[in-house]
Amino acid sequence: MIVLGLLLIVLAGATVIAVSWDETAASTTTASFTIFDRLFQLTQLELFFAGVATGAVLLLGLGMMFSGMRRSAAHRRRLRASRTEARDRVTRLEEEKRELERKLEETPAAPATATTATAPVVDRDRDGVDDRVEDTAPHPRVEVPRQSATDQLVAGRHGRSDHQ
Repeated sequence: MIVLGLLLIVLAGATVIAVSWDETAASTTTASFTIFDRLFQLTQLELFFAGVATGAVLLLGLGMMFSGMRRSAAHRRRLRASRTEARDRVTRLEEEKRELERKLEETPAAPATATTATAPVVDRDRDGVDDRVEDTAPHPRVEVPRQSATDQLVAGRHGRSDHQ
């Protein structure tokens, strides 16, 4: 929007400069201008309304430019705030990590024999034997009866010609 606003401002400025260079536009009843090899003849009233339109284009261009600048400034502000928030979050996490490391260094290390002597017993099948030392022989194969080929969908209508 900033670029389009600047383009409209330049267009309005070029129009004002072109009219101000034409000395005959103010002195005669009709003013003639050549734009892109076309001749335009305007009366003083038409020239006044063209000036009003040029002023409106100038104001529109200024409005678009300032609107775009305001939007981009708000976007930069939000981006800066999110970066600051992320930096603060990282700083807090680093401080927490340092505190935990300091606490870990302060606590005395437990002897290695105590951890092996009090290792938890894993007995998922609740047979009184630790599953890690239990001999797990292969289980006998369970035979599953084969399904017949005439099985059909239960919920669908496919093959249900007897219940219509």
